Amino acid sequence: MRTYPFVTVDVFTDRRFGGNQLAVFPDARGLSDAEMQSLAAEFNLSETTFVLPPTDPANTARVRIFHRTAEMPFAGHPNVGTGYVLADRAVDGVLRFEEIAGLVEVRVERDAAGTLTGTTISAPQALTLGGELPVPLAAACAGIDPAGIITARHAPTLAADGGSWRLLVEVTPEAMAAAGPDIAGFRRTVAAHAELGGQLSLYLYRREGAGLRARMFSPLSGTWEDAATGSAATPLAGFLLHLGGEDSSAIDIVQGVEMGRPSLLRAAARRTEGGIRATVGGGCVPVLRGEAMLG
Repeated sequence: MRTYPFVTVDVFTDRRFGGNQLAVFPDARGLSDAEMQSLAAEFNLSETTFVLPPTDPANTARVRIFHRTAEMPFAGHPNVGTGYVLADRAVDGVLRFEEIAGLVEVRVERDAAGTLTGTTISAPQALTLGGELPVPLAAACAGIDPAGIITARHAPTLAADGGSWRLLVEVTPEAMAAAGPDIAGFRRTVAAHAELGGQLSLYLYRREGAGLRARMFSPLSGTWEDAATGSAATPLAGFLLHLGGEDSSAIDIVQGVEMGRPSLLRAAARRTEGGIRATVGGGCVPVLRGEAMLG
């Protein structure tokens, strides 16, 4: 019998049972690809991470991220949470994770007493914008009236910075409250847009005071609704900077409220010679420890 220790953390929160859940296997040596995928499906969380030795010894680790049905090139809350779990491996407060999408830098955060509180990650790639999707299709996916989508600044737009495409959609407060994923709408949309590769993550946002409120639906990959989506917060921060004229910006995003798992994501973006780069950070709280038993 082979045993593999794991821990779970709640990410983008300062209290247990808030934020987005994550399972982390700090030493995944010996696990096959199929076993990693099976463990991710068994946990049934939005993502599970598996830590392996780095290819380049100058880096901290190789991190593989799986959702319920497939491996991901990059994701936000898995990096924030894995950085928290591996914080004791940091050099000068920095971790460097090798991932399919590229190198992810993680900065460890501590309070004045030196207590670990959370991490901030840099998206591995600059902002990339895809095409726009018609308002009626986006509305159908969200189960809302098309009038609830605000297009004064932009149409529903695909964006990414190392992870999967996220469809960024600004909505009214009423539409945000009423939204819920319509699986038939998602299937019609991916069938009509081959560039989506059969998958679609819908990220709704609205203004709330000086920050934003958000909800994310990705039912075709098994996530009916996500409590906190760091890999949507970074392209959104970058996209909003792209629409404006500033050199840099920072914004707080609240997500997961409708699920009873409120999350706070601190996102920022800046213009560089290589394009718009973004970061996202937040708090983490450990919850569970255990072992997976494999034959």
